[in-house]
Amino acid sequence: MTSPLATREFRTLLDVAVDAVIIIDQRGTIQAFNRAAEKLFGYEAAEAVGMNISRLMPEPHRSQHDRQIERYLESGVPHIIGIGREVDACRKDGSIFPIALTVGRIPGSGPPRFVGFLHDLTARREAAEEQQRMQRRMARVSHLATMGEMAAAIAHEINQPLAAISNYALACERLLAAPRPELAEVQGALRQISGQALRAAEIIRRVRNLVRTHEPRREPANINQLVEELSILTTSDARLHGVQLLLELADDLPSIDVDGIQIQQVLLNLIHNAIEALTSSSAAEKRITVRTGQPATGEVEISVLDCGPGVDPAIANRIFDPFCTTKEQGTGLGLAISKSIVEAHRGRIEYRPNLPRGACFLVTLPTAKDTTR
Repeated sequence: MTSPLATREFRTLLDVAVDAVIIIDQRGTIQAFNRAAEKLFGYEAAEAVGMNISRLMPEPHRSQHDRQIERYLESGVPHIIGIGREVDACRKDGSIFPIALTVGRIPGSGPPRFVGFLHDLTARREAAEEQQRMQRRMARVSHLATMGEMAAAIAHEINQPLAAISNYALACERLLAAPRPELAEVQGALRQISGQALRAAEIIRRVRNLVRTHEPRREPANINQLVEELSILTTSDARLHGVQLLLELADDLPSIDVDGIQIQQVLLNLIHNAIEALTSSSAAEKRITVRTGQPATGEVEISVLDCGPGVDPAIANRIFDPFCTTKEQGTGLGLAISKSIVEAHRGRIEYRPNLPRGACFLVTLPTAKDTTR
């Protein structure tokens, strides 16, 4: 009886398949290798048939493969057989690439044979990586736009220590011009100059940290510290627009494993949006509260609340969609990017009305111990 692997019809069926199809025996020896597999791995079928399937795998899967087949035949418990998954494969030239792999046992075959269906995921992975790069670029553009809108507040904050330095320098000049200069007063003025210079340098450092390009890097952080570091810029922006910014920070919060700069970008966007909403509002009281806490679920929460007009109910369920905006000059990307950043940290961001008036944006992040599970 002719083996079905040798029939012309069966070979034609394999070769018209779009995805790679490989058949192996119980020892892992390749018995059939279709044309799609030839294109995928760079081997001719004549080369591939007879060699062990592990040659198509990088380490450590290569050395583990034969044992996995033996374990399945002994126990009948599937670890790979019958289960689809994404793995790395190895071409003839040694290059590694991602594939979607599904392996099944051929019914009624004796000795046992297995068939694998392999789909190249290189294009999909590259597209996903390009999407991530685009998302990072969009986040940076949106963030720089926010920082540009805050430029007046930042300039005002830096001008304060610079004006103080100028005043103390003039005072030193007058004191030293006196017939009998009071050196103690001169020394005090010089100390003030030094202190104000350090204050200006600290403001510039924080601005540079917020706008610099950097690779995402997660590390344990204290959310209250991140909020306080950001407050020097946001308080200036709020004050410039006649808005009061309050911090209500809970004690003894657990650490969160985050990229601190990215989380500060999210909070900066939420606070700046609240300032803009209050600036265009006719409300007598203009106040923003940034509050931290730990709900019963054990996560860490950061909420940004204002007493402005709130979000129009007609778009409340679309507020985090790209290009959804009520601003004449808005791009509608700020909240969408903020959502993607928070979700990349395995967190959540949501909107709810701040009763009796205003908006509340709530960011929930897992604690550092939860992210390691």
